[in-house]
Amino acid sequence: MKISGNIVNVAMRQIFPGEITIENGQIVKIRQLDECQFDHFIMPGFVDAHVHIESSMLVPSEFARIAVIHGTVATVSDPHEIANVLGIEGVEYMIENALQVPFHFHFGAPSCVPATSFETSGATLDERAVEQLLQRKEIGYLSEMMNYPGVLAGDEAVTKKIDAANRLKKPIDGHAPGLTGAQAEKYIAAGISTDHECFTYEEGLFKIMHGMKVLIREGSAAKNFDALIPLLNDFPDMIMFCSDDKHPNDLVKGHINQLVSKALALNIDLWKVLRAVTLNPVTHYNLSCGLLNEGDSADFIVVNNLTQFKVLQTYIKGHKVAEEGKSLMHPITSPIVNQFNCKEKIPADFQIRFDHNLLSAEKDDLNLNRFSVRVIEASDGQLITGTTMVPLTGLYGNDGCMVPDIKNDILKLTVVNRYTDAMPARAFIKNMGIKRGAIASSVAHDCHNILATGVSDELICKAVNALIRTKGGLAVVTESEELVLPLPVAGIMTNVDAFTTATAYEEIDASAKALGSKLTAPFMTLSFMALLVIPQLKLSDKGLFDGTQFAFVNLLVLS
Repeated sequence: MKISGNIVNVAMRQIFPGEITIENGQIVKIRQLDECQFDHFIMPGFVDAHVHIESSMLVPSEFARIAVIHGTVATVSDPHEIANVLGIEGVEYMIENALQVPFHFHFGAPSCVPATSFETSGATLDERAVEQLLQRKEIGYLSEMMNYPGVLAGDEAVTKKIDAANRLKKPIDGHAPGLTGAQAEKYIAAGISTDHECFTYEEGLFKIMHGMKVLIREGSAAKNFDALIPLLNDFPDMIMFCSDDKHPNDLVKGHINQLVSKALALNIDLWKVLRAVTLNPVTHYNLSCGLLNEGDSADFIVVNNLTQFKVLQTYIKGHKVAEEGKSLMHPITSPIVNQFNCKEKIPADFQIRFDHNLLSAEKDDLNLNRFSVRVIEASDGQLITGTTMVPLTGLYGNDGCMVPDIKNDILKLTVVNRYTDAMPARAFIKNMGIKRGAIASSVAHDCHNILATGVSDELICKAVNALIRTKGGLAVVTESEELVLPLPVAGIMTNVDAFTTATAYEEIDASAKALGSKLTAPFMTLSFMALLVIPQLKLSDKGLFDGTQFAFVNLLVLS
């Protein structure tokens, strides 16, 4: 097979008319052509430098069917989500499914399963299990080390995982949002080489100056591109692009190609941009995908020009897998694996009763003013949350139970343990925007218990039970309606066609917004409200958690 066009060599910063000869999935010859003019360009395919495939709600083979349309040929994939549900069995499921399609999935060994000891997961990967995974040829790196307090404290299990990766010469991904100064220096010195959680320019600059590579993230919920992209001008060899978490409807619209277009629109040098999405991730992670060199795997894209970057064709291992916006990959049959053991709840399970022992008998009403309630403050486009202190009087119901304040956008939030029967954890959240009904999700980082929020205990219970019956998914309920998107694979993915799933997600996303939410991605934002390793205030199935103190805190505070 031969293909001709304007060849873009990113490493050499060269463009020339040429012909590529491909045999058995490899590039065997690249020949420069004289006096030839082409109206298209052949260049290395894009790489997503950090993504949780599970967050697309698609199995790897279906994720690939969409990604190739946008010119993505490889991902650095952390199977942390399914590992929290099923352990090594979940990681093996991802590897086996991925091997059935022509796409470069590069999986890591999840370093933090569970992410903390303050939540209930479906599995545990100790240091022995992690080392076993790292020894496999299919595992190329140690996934994001979220337990940065453990790194700083020299925790024995954490240290053994890092030592195993260093000994096997496999890169270690970081996860330390907001960490700078001496603590960041110690974290980096352990051998941790990247961070995709930077959310300010100053943080990114500090980490780069101390030898860490920064992955600029633009996903469905977390969007740090605008804050960090100026770093690419001065540090082109230290920057990569990633999505981290991408919902199926957003993936249909675009992938890493969108970040390329955004960067070029800011007049950033073409070669610096292309380096961030091709050369840098390939060399840092020692990926198997090619860079348009003789002897490389025949992985490349054909684009109309170097300004619009419209992907005309995508080739992986010599196979044409996408053309003119259509995937040429065929869907495969994916088996179902899961772990969902809890029973249905009743509305009373979600009540929060005020402890009247905190009040004096003769001054009950007056003494309510002495208490405030810690409320999680969500932010659109960010994983970090804040803490808002709300007077108890605004959340105190006539029956002695604490209730939402819908007028001021303060809703009940709950986390329900999906792995065994237990009382739900309950708290309050601000900025979800819901005025009626409730939403629930078993896509709930990191342990993927059930998260739900809404205007009443009855509707929250209705949404939670809808997911217990389907053993995972997304739900939107009102007094009269119930809409569910089932996710039967580990309670976080579907075995349905990617494009059908994207349409179904659009429908349920619109239904959530019809309840009043103005968030860009209500379900994605909700899914991070149990992510304890991201500051500040979060909720696990065990209680309200302060990620700054790295400890549980009380819902009520005495003024």
